[in-house]
Amino acid sequence: MRHIIRLFKLAKPWHIYIIISTIALFAASAINLYTPIVTREIIAMIESGEYISGMDTVIKMALFLLLLFALRGVCLFLTSYLSHVASWRLVAKIRSMLYNHFQKLSMNYYHDKQTGQLMSRIVADTATFESMIAHAIPDLVTNIITLVGVLVIMLIINPILAALICIPIPFLALMLFILRKLRKYFRVGQEKIAELNGMLQDNFSGMKEIQVFNKQIYEYERIDHKSKDYATALIKALFYSGILNPAVGFIASIGTIIVLIAGPMLAISGGLMISDIVAFLLYLGLFYAPISQLTRIAEDMQMALAGAERVFEVLDTSPTIKDKISASDAGKLSGQLCFKNVSFGYKNEMKVLDNVSFNVNPGEMVAIVGPTGVGKTTISALITRFYDPDAGQILMDDIDISDMTLSSLRDNLSLVLQDVFLFNGTIYENIAYGSETASKEQIKKAAAIACIDEYIESLPEGYETVIGERGVRLSGGQKQRISIARSVLRNSPILILDEATSAVDTETELEIKKAINSIAGTRTLIVIAHRLSTVRQADKIIVLENGCIVEQGNHEELIKKAGTYAKLCGIQELA
Repeated sequence: MRHIIRLFKLAKPWHIYIIISTIALFAASAINLYTPIVTREIIAMIESGEYISGMDTVIKMALFLLLLFALRGVCLFLTSYLSHVASWRLVAKIRSMLYNHFQKLSMNYYHDKQTGQLMSRIVADTATFESMIAHAIPDLVTNIITLVGVLVIMLIINPILAALICIPIPFLALMLFILRKLRKYFRVGQEKIAELNGMLQDNFSGMKEIQVFNKQIYEYERIDHKSKDYATALIKALFYSGILNPAVGFIASIGTIIVLIAGPMLAISGGLMISDIVAFLLYLGLFYAPISQLTRIAEDMQMALAGAERVFEVLDTSPTIKDKISASDAGKLSGQLCFKNVSFGYKNEMKVLDNVSFNVNPGEMVAIVGPTGVGKTTISALITRFYDPDAGQILMDDIDISDMTLSSLRDNLSLVLQDVFLFNGTIYENIAYGSETASKEQIKKAAAIACIDEYIESLPEGYETVIGERGVRLSGGQKQRISIARSVLRNSPILILDEATSAVDTETELEIKKAINSIAGTRTLIVIAHRLSTVRQADKIIVLENGCIVEQGNHEELIKKAGTYAKLCGIQELA
């Protein structure tokens, strides 16, 4: 009930649809309850011999019944349509809420999550709410109304016979055990389809690798295994559902047998008319129909509740990186950056950074170099507050970045990642992504700085060229330069280049070096690089080793020291 109440609170904007739908549902149920009464009256007229003489009354009753059936049709339409409007609007709202919440969650949340699994929460889990709100709950309400209404009418007709047909009802309590099993396996099914979606997303993204390494059979078997896991979970749920349906049908048939035995006995003793027995049999169908529909309602409800558990599990997850209550807008910063005794490790792993301290003045170009795995990229992740340090402070313009709002902090940063991500759109849209007000001239200028303008102009559609998902139509170097253009266009005080030249050839690297040198001094540049030729012109080079700073200085100073940096330069020159 907690999840159902929470869903209905979220559906508040569409409560009017639900109210009208419910009223129409009540009206349709009332008409269903009235129909056997008319039938009973007609049978009574036949029984008393008044059918022929009362033909006018019969015709009026038939026409009135026809009108009620037409009205019931209208009510059922309103119930079906309006409940679907409310349910799909709710699904759309929750999908948007989920996506928005995913955007707020910190990077550590995504460490052990597959993209396909997260997509399954938004698409598959939320879709189950439609069946619950548009089908299961209206049917449940209808069945309760019908059940109570029929019981009252049967008690009025004959209390003894009404009491007798209630004898099998307590046995339905045994069905609660089956309902618990249904929910369990439907939740497992939701988890299995999420795993399948995750694997499919990975495989579609890595189709080139699958084909070049001839792993098609291996991947087919993995997908086949996951598909069968999902099918197995649903089959187990449907096993219990299969038990539930005939069990409820059997209990309902007991009531019919009671009426067929006890009804005639009461009629013979003069306590019941034939028309009353006919009415009882008609109402008996209405009485047990809701119970026999329990299987489908239970399936819809349990599947939706399993989905709700997974959806609210995400919505109830708080981001670990968020604004303090006292956080303020940082405004436009100068680009000064200071690390003070910063230490950091991912989860319970050993420290990636250990007591790191350095200063960057506004407009300086600072390079961070060192072997793989020493914490270079971690420094960029801490500056952007994808993570918070375990100890120490990171300051911008002498303000702790944790005291700034996340949005204002990131307004002062641009980032070019080693693993470039481009959206499935035009080159123009991708370069302009970080700057909504940029003009075409500004976009072209940014492309020129990134040494990609000549290539773009050579394309038949120029800047309007669609690059495909993740820029699949571009080379690694072209994607890298478009990403650089996107960050240059943003014109933020601090620009972080994380392995910006890692995916380019030597000639393009020289062009990007010129581009970096052309913007040096106009903003603070943090350049993370393996290729040391890229950073020789840096004002300061910070050398990391085992998570600690072992050397600082410019290129000439560090070469003279003949330390770690000089060794790295020597190794690359030999290579």
